[in-house]
Amino acid sequence: MVEGNMEDLALPALFEKARKIHSTATESRADQELVRKGCEALEKCEDMVNKLGLFSANETKDDISTANLKYLLVTFYLAELTEKVVQDDRIQILKASQAKLKEFISFCEAMELVPEEELETSTQGGPNSLADRRARKIARFRRERAAEVKLLEIKERKERRGRSSRAAALSTPVEAGEEDVLDDDGEEEREAWLTTISLAICNAFDLLELLKKEEEMLSAIKEKQSKEGEEFSRDVLDDRTKRAEAWHRDSAVRAQYTKPAQPITCATFAQDVLEGRATVSQAHDHKHQPLIFGPASLVGGSLTSERQRMAAQVFQPSHRLPTMSIEEAGLTEMEMMNTWQERNAKLMEEANSSWYKDNRKPPRPGAEEEDDEDDDAAQEKARAWDDWKDDNPRGAGNKKLTPCG
Repeated sequence: MVEGNMEDLALPALFEKARKIHSTATESRADQELVRKGCEALEKCEDMVNKLGLFSANETKDDISTANLKYLLVTFYLAELTEKVVQDDRIQILKASQAKLKEFISFCEAMELVPEEELETSTQGGPNSLADRRARKIARFRRERAAEVKLLEIKERKERRGRSSRAAALSTPVEAGEEDVLDDDGEEEREAWLTTISLAICNAFDLLELLKKEEEMLSAIKEKQSKEGEEFSRDVLDDRTKRAEAWHRDSAVRAQYTKPAQPITCATFAQDVLEGRATVSQAHDHKHQPLIFGPASLVGGSLTSERQRMAAQVFQPSHRLPTMSIEEAGLTEMEMMNTWQERNAKLMEEANSSWYKDNRKPPRPGAEEEDDEDDDAAQEKARAWDDWKDDNPRGAGNKKLTPCG
């Protein structure tokens, strides 16, 4: 967007600048500074159009030149940008935007640009039945779609003609008499601006209805708040904020001198606290007891009869309940591990000691000769076994039993 002093710009340049700002603000969520600049540019355009006297009340659309048709949209663009202004008093913004929309519709009606269906609706004060409103919205939506399709066709036609003109200029020179035919797009430009104005009229009626509903809702809320005294001032909110901050500050100071509660490390004891069978202030040597899921009147009291016992066991779980808590199971496993480690340490100590030397009996007389005889007998037996294995190899007698034997 070209920055510059709007006082020095001519009407066409100022209108193009304002139209670009309007397009940017409507397609995306623009900041308030851009919206403010767009409103200033459009107000300057409107002032220049009025001073130049481009339009007259006794004229119609056929009397307006093609170059001046686009300036009919200044009021509509200004209404749309005014609605996007953020202000504390939203109702004033809505009223200003509605005034500009009504001015635009009235001027288009004087120029014979408003469809007859919309004119009949405005003269009758608007239909009251839902069917009439639905038919009017459908007809307006169809006109919008037709205008959008027509603008798209005109744009594509211009692009094709531009490409053809450039290709023809590069290939063959333009002959006398054909130059006017190629450059004569005044009728097409007029058709494009009239279609754009028709689309703007449909959008203006839709936006006017939405702004009226929003104004009615805000007015009703404001009236209700004024009657019931529910309108919160800035002083009340500041007072609430100060009180909340003071409460948090005092709580932080008190927390320094407050003794924290003993944490609950037993899962079953925590479950009993949640279900009301125990309190936090009780001692922590809680022993697990099987949970009973029956009626509270029976579970809390003593089961004196078989009927009460059966009634208390109606809503029992289908799975087996644990017999100890997680803490108790951990302590049991730790005790088993300590016992296992002590036993292994004792075994390793015995294995590394010389117990076999200390407990060996002294030799008796003649034991060495007996040991030598036993050794000779063992050697003879081993030699005989080796000879037998040489004569009888492994699997020698099973060859006929094997599939390939």
